[in-house]
Amino acid sequence: MSRKSATVLAFGDYRTKPRTVYFTRFELNQLLGLYSRHVARGVWRDYAIDHRDGMALFSVFRHTHEAPAYRIVKTAPAPARPAEFTVQSGRQKLRVSASLAEALDFFRTRLSLVGAETG
Repeated sequence: MSRKSATVLAFGDYRTKPRTVYFTRFELNQLLGLYSRHVARGVWRDYAIDHRDGMALFSVFRHTHEAPAYRIVKTAPAPARPAEFTVQSGRQKLRVSASLAEALDFFRTRLSLVGAETG
């Protein structure tokens, strides 16, 4: 008579592990360039870079002890889609894009046409 024994395997070895996402050097240069321009204007005062499961975050603050004014989030690419960049203010998504440059266009100042007063 033959006895079959079971093999116990650790479940964690077979789960998909979340990938750590980082900003590239080029992306960091873009983010810090934007940050420095807003610091020079006196709008932003602090920033933070965080890494969570499947995403990297660049947060900017008007005051150090407040919630971030804006957060730029890079999410991990999936097999069917590239990495995605999102500009958020609080829980509101302000811009979603496939490239960081397009996402940062949100911060570009827009000129508006002002009519001249006659009189």
